[in-house]
Amino acid sequence: MFGYEGEGHVILAASVEFMHTATLLHDDVVDESDMRRGKLAARKLWGNQASVLVGDYLLGQAFKMMVDVRSLEALRILSEASAIIAEGEVLQLGAAQDTTTTYDMYLRVIEAKTAALFAAACEVSPEIADKGDEMRAAARKFGLELGYAFQLVDDALDYGGATVDLGKDVGDDFHEGKITLPVIYAMERGSDEDKAFWKRCLEDGDIKDGDLDHAIKLLKDTGALADTVQRARDYGASAIDALSVFPDGPAKQALKEAVDFCIARVS
Repeated sequence: MFGYEGEGHVILAASVEFMHTATLLHDDVVDESDMRRGKLAARKLWGNQASVLVGDYLLGQAFKMMVDVRSLEALRILSEASAIIAEGEVLQLGAAQDTTTTYDMYLRVIEAKTAALFAAACEVSPEIADKGDEMRAAARKFGLELGYAFQLVDDALDYGGATVDLGKDVGDDFHEGKITLPVIYAMERGSDEDKAFWKRCLEDGDIKDGDLDHAIKLLKDTGALADTVQRARDYGASAIDALSVFPDGPAKQALKEAVDFCIARVS
């Protein structure tokens, strides 16, 4: 899209993939997850120690590859994203099992743990193509808004999807006590009895047979799932708007299709 000539974009793309894979390995250890992309998580196959160490190795390799591109600013953008992602994981731990979590706090968490890497991956492209601040800002905004949309769809699918689509067990967020946007909406709109239910399950960890089904019913009855998906669509539309400054062509169309694919997962 920017007419870049060279191999730096390929190396940086691979770096981002290494960073992402490292976060998944670490996340599954922290969350004690059993499944990843429809298969046993690495920690279930090789243990927590190996998962953490291989994640660290991938992060190290990612930074080695970034240096090879010889762009100090690209290195800054991606290294800053790496620090923000780690901060996001800590924020998420702090917000877990806290039913007083607000929308603003939730947004802070998903920006740090998900959207920041989307944003950085997009921003380095105009940077190495030397396209200036306007293009960088627009690319970053596209990535950030897409990242928000992606995570919101994921959070909705955890209660309204299927294991085969998620690549993990439906209800994992519920069993891990994660306070996501569907839960925040349901808490705001529910009765005192509903609030007591969420507190028992998510704060106290006292989950009984049938509680997940009841949680899904509450999320549907209050419109929490539908409104979460609509918020994801709004972020997707904002991401597409950010592309307006870029030249038309196959690359720009592919970015628009990436947004459509993200939202279509929940259709």
